[in-house]
Amino acid sequence: MADAIVVGGGPAGSTCAWKLRSAGLDVLLLDRMAFPRSKLCAGWVTPEVMTDLELDGDDYPLSFMTFNELHLHWKALTAKLKSRQHSIRRFEFDDFLLQRSGARVLQHKVRDVRRQGSDYVIDAEFRCKYLVGAGGTACPVYRALFHAMNPRSSALQTATYEQEFAYNWENGECHLWFFDNGLPGYAWYVPKANGYINVGLGGMADQLKHQGGHVQEYWHKFVEKLERRGLVRYDDYHPTGYSYFLRGNVDVVSDNNAYLVGDSVGLATRDMCEGIGPAVKSGLLAARSIVTGEEYSLAGIGKFSGGGIASKILERKFVGS
Repeated sequence: MADAIVVGGGPAGSTCAWKLRSAGLDVLLLDRMAFPRSKLCAGWVTPEVMTDLELDGDDYPLSFMTFNELHLHWKALTAKLKSRQHSIRRFEFDDFLLQRSGARVLQHKVRDVRRQGSDYVIDAEFRCKYLVGAGGTACPVYRALFHAMNPRSSALQTATYEQEFAYNWENGECHLWFFDNGLPGYAWYVPKANGYINVGLGGMADQLKHQGGHVQEYWHKFVEKLERRGLVRYDDYHPTGYSYFLRGNVDVVSDNNAYLVGDSVGLATRDMCEGIGPAVKSGLLAARSIVTGEEYSLAGIGKFSGGGIASKILERKFVGS
């Protein structure tokens, strides 16, 4: 028994659990993985994310690196964008947030979710009044309670391919390549503190299918580019893929006392495919709704990471809108 059960221990789930615990609720968090666990993600966070989490670089004791500008590449053009960003390692970051939440944590793969009277029952083992689905794209709470009311659009699905590994990098700047070799998306080079780096790429799945391409093909060209530029000389690549959804017209994010947050909703921004910021904000908003009774709405979560015409161009290129 718990006042609230959160399914999923990523930034959305741990943030929601943290605020619920701060308000005095008994919170149980279930995740199929044991933490710390590997999590594919470029791993950059904005200053706004750190503010939402009530953290600064001095508060966070693990790998943390700051970029004051981004190097943007588009065909033959290169520009430096003044934009303060940070890189973290999700392996560390997610575990830190989960431990800070103060919730009871159990490793458990959720299989069955159902409403029983005014409560929710999970796998005939766990019962709560408030249920938060924070299990990412394959969230079991979404599948059981929200799929029919809130179907996802395949036009907003991304396919990514990336690897994070120990590497003594020399270039300490963040680089992004947009639409390289016809990729309907972008590739990245994100150095991290303490001798790690993340490189990868992502594209819109429908457009990749229409073009007859696959992320692996773009990957090989991308790592060759990294070597030619002298950014990464490495011969032990073992990239892994995953998928998630960009922000669409989400109609239903709560029902009775059940809520969806983070990638279980599909909140990544439509221009830069940023997921951590919207995930954290949704966790905060869901917790506020549970504690105060206010309506849970995504209206306060932006659809774009940037602003102006550049974001509109990227959105049209990515999702054809």
